[in-house]
Amino acid sequence: MTFTIPFDNTYAALPGQFYSKLPPQAVTAPRLAAFNEDLARIMGITPGDAGEMAQVFGGNLVPEGADPLAQLYAGHQFGTYNPQLGDGRAILLGEVLGVDGKRRDIQLKGAGRTPYSRNGDGRAWLGPVLREYVVSEAMHALGIPTTRALAAVETGETVWREGGLPGAVLARVAASHLRVGSFQIFAARGDKASLRQLTDYAIARHFPEADGPMGLLRAVRDAQSELIAAWMSVGFIHGVMNTDNSSIPGETIDYGPCAFMDDYHPHRVFSSIDRGRRYAYANQPSIAVWNLAQLATALIQQMDDPEAGVEEATEIVHAMPARTEEAWLSRFRAKLGISAAGDGDLELVTGLLERMAENQSDFTNTFRALADGTARDQFTDPAAFDTWAPDWQARLEGAPDPQAVMRSANPAFIPRNHRIEEMIAAAVAGDYALFNKLNRVLAKPFEDQPEHADLQRPPLPQEVVQATFCGT
Repeated sequence: MTFTIPFDNTYAALPGQFYSKLPPQAVTAPRLAAFNEDLARIMGITPGDAGEMAQVFGGNLVPEGADPLAQLYAGHQFGTYNPQLGDGRAILLGEVLGVDGKRRDIQLKGAGRTPYSRNGDGRAWLGPVLREYVVSEAMHALGIPTTRALAAVETGETVWREGGLPGAVLARVAASHLRVGSFQIFAARGDKASLRQLTDYAIARHFPEADGPMGLLRAVRDAQSELIAAWMSVGFIHGVMNTDNSSIPGETIDYGPCAFMDDYHPHRVFSSIDRGRRYAYANQPSIAVWNLAQLATALIQQMDDPEAGVEEATEIVHAMPARTEEAWLSRFRAKLGISAAGDGDLELVTGLLERMAENQSDFTNTFRALADGTARDQFTDPAAFDTWAPDWQARLEGAPDPQAVMRSANPAFIPRNHRIEEMIAAAVAGDYALFNKLNRVLAKPFEDQPEHADLQRPPLPQEVVQATFCGT
């Protein structure tokens, strides 16, 4: 085999209570639909021919050095604790230490049943696989921490959801797949030894400067604060911020019913399963605090005197809203062309957002248009912008190159929902042209690319996507 992956596994060397070791389930007719050559190069992977890679990434062939397993974890799902979840349709093949010195997991999502499948089929269908491929790669290009897509494979099998759908497997790459729920399950079981071992592992792998459980909690808080602020700055709605989807290294993970907003509204929800709007756009910072509190509750269980850790953990968690707002304001200052903090910046930002919500302004296009002086065109009542603009212009007086600051903070292109749906429909019919186009254009989100202006257009009324789905 010419195709080689330089595995260097550490999680698989942990004791067996953290996972179940098993290979992925084979599929009928794997076909390589996409392969991320740039990511493979960074990871030191030597590509093979399409047939070889389809066999590996489809789950039919376990490559040399892999040590496949399904991870165990628990989690709060929409606020309700589920005592045992785990990888119900994913297999961790192993880890790679890349040429850049970074350690990454390779996981096959949609790889078949595991002991944690809970009566599910363990499979994925092509639509969500391609959505995650495009959106996660777009997020990476935006400079936001995220899992990435290494490959997508069509399986040649039918997956049954509302009806029969084409099956697929996504090869997903992450700094690790450790989640808040990875700690919750052992805390709930009163397994202090496993909690300590997992804490030591997470610190060594992700935050070697952290000191003990509270040091880990503080590091996760800071990573999550920056992540949530970054999401907010591009109008991203995760859609299912359960604790089992809350990444310890602070990456965006599990692109299920995710979406980028078109017209701005703080209470926007797309997820078909979020009927109570728990994970609406504006709720994401507070949900991240709630999730951190669940991690704190788990981490202190391993301490010899848990009560002694409560005060420190409480202080760490209570500091998160201010840290997130600080990171949020820093990003939105840049979106307005402001390089340094000043009095009244919060009011300036919120004043614009309030007017955008009232005027159905497109989130991405409005901020992008600030640099070229056409933002008022994004308002149904341009006078609303006109009453805000003088204070903004006064704030920019003397600021160093505000246009350049704005253009580097405000993308011209995002993966718009209607284009994603159009791409999926075409790919199901065998046409990957739009999939490939989206990946090319979204790899350079801050460049104008006028030849692809069609991808900047908000949806027409008949194109609006009202709901997004997990795909399970």
